[in-house]
Amino acid sequence: MKLLVIGSGGREHAIAWRLASNRRVQKVFVAPGNAGTALEAGLENVAITAIPALIDFARRENIVLTVVGPEAPLAAGIVDEFKAAGLRIFGPTRAAAQLEASKDFAKQFMLRHGIPTARYASFTRADEAREYVERQGAPIVVKADGLAAGKGVVVATTVGEALAAIDLMLGDRKLGEAGARVVIEEYLDGEEASFIVMADGTHTLALATSQDHKRLLDGDQGPNTGGMGAYSPAPAVTPVLHGRIMREIILPAVNGMTKDGTPYVGFLYAGVMIDKAGHPRTLEFNCRLGDPETQPILMRLKSDLLDLIEAAMHGTLDRANAEWDRRSALGVVLAAAGYPNDPKSGDAIEGLPAPTDDCRVFHAGTRLVGKTALTQGGRVLCVTALGDPLRAARSRAYEAAQGIRFAGMQYRKDIGYRAMRRG
Repeated sequence: MKLLVIGSGGREHAIAWRLASNRRVQKVFVAPGNAGTALEAGLENVAITAIPALIDFARRENIVLTVVGPEAPLAAGIVDEFKAAGLRIFGPTRAAAQLEASKDFAKQFMLRHGIPTARYASFTRADEAREYVERQGAPIVVKADGLAAGKGVVVATTVGEALAAIDLMLGDRKLGEAGARVVIEEYLDGEEASFIVMADGTHTLALATSQDHKRLLDGDQGPNTGGMGAYSPAPAVTPVLHGRIMREIILPAVNGMTKDGTPYVGFLYAGVMIDKAGHPRTLEFNCRLGDPETQPILMRLKSDLLDLIEAAMHGTLDRANAEWDRRSALGVVLAAAGYPNDPKSGDAIEGLPAPTDDCRVFHAGTRLVGKTALTQGGRVLCVTALGDPLRAARSRAYEAAQGIRFAGMQYRKDIGYRAMRRG
């Protein structure tokens, strides 16, 4: 059979690589893909992004199943359009994807269904938002309502920082329509974890826990990014906490979508803040696998990914099991110069290691020119390794990362530090 994966990031490289390992799969097309998917055995890039053209391609190539990686096509209704064309596709509908596409929608949904989250208020006028922040004080969180590629969240430690974020979004409209409305939330202190499940509209299957590093610099300093690295499992999510997150966040979300008339089928990601008392609260929902969490999670997955997706599409996730490598996995993101505000593109990448069973480099912001991989801006690569304990995975990933070179390459040196502190 032939499959299609939509997207061009490290998440999509990892998904396509894992799907191609199924013996029933003849080829996995990736649209539009990157240099890594162009070089990966069993994968082939397709330079298509428009939904009608993707539908035509899927029909022409007799694609058995399409898997959507990023959030933008989901918010644009790609699942609805593929289904209307009689094509099989895995992901939430446009209505269900509002959980990620609109922060205001998500907050109203959480309040309606009793899902623990931070107090908030929404604004479309800068003066009203500024007045609210001045009354509330700092620290405080300012979020663009719409999709902003991981750059629409400002954790302001001072009132001045919050006001500057409001001016950027509502005043200068630097984020366009994504920032035409802002959601301002109370600051939640604690440790953040990524909790990702598969949902079939009724049942859920939890994937391995993970934790990513949103800030650009070591010690969780600097601006927020799309993620500078991740590891799995996350020791912060104890078995007891795992049960609470399922009961208090995941199941109410999936059941709530069904009650609202928008059954949820696809990957569902909850960003969860765990306070010192061990209480989880929801920071956000994403309607797809996380990036870079996907890379270490899928490195650990021993079960067949295609089988799990088919179970979700058939509504039989309650009978599915996911088996995980007992080893930990850790991924280090190598980012372009100027990331996240003004990433540089077009530099040759050298020193890419050959993949092994316990270390792989997943491409994200890359393109292939001849036989040379070039940077395409933003997060360029995610060097991901397995090891037992996590310290071994970390050493292996950093050793591989240190051999890779491109102009202005930057990366954090402390991925996994929270788990290391736990011993």
